[in-house]
Amino acid sequence: QVQLVESGGGLVQAGGSLRLSCAASGRTFSRYAMGWFRQAPEKEREFVAAITWSGGDTYYGDSVKGRFTIFRDNAKNTVYLQMNSLKPEDTAVYYCNAAYSLVAAKNGDGSWGQGTQVTVSS
Repeated sequence: QVQLVESGGGLVQAGGSLRLSCAASGRTFSRYAMGWFRQAPEKEREFVAAITWSGGDTYYGDSVKGRFTIFRDNAKNTVYLQMNSLKPEDTAVYYCNAAYSLVAAKNGDGSWGQGTQVTVSS
């Protein structure tokens, strides 16, 4: 249905910022709800953020509220995750997910990208 490519990860010091991008190809990107997830070694996948197809409503996991912001640009077929005040516990591989509904996006039921590594040093 849709192909996703994440980018923007890297190595950053604690307190720094990164902006992740998820570029989509396929069809009707603007009709997909989008989600961000992360997974650290030996830990389960964790929900980070989600956004409706219109961009009018957003949701965040408790561990990132007040620090991360999700937004989208449908003209560019891209969803972003702005990460500020990064902590070492934010270190993980970050994945985006495109789904037919907000509920599906929050559950990770849609199409996945390959992920991008974020490493935060102390």
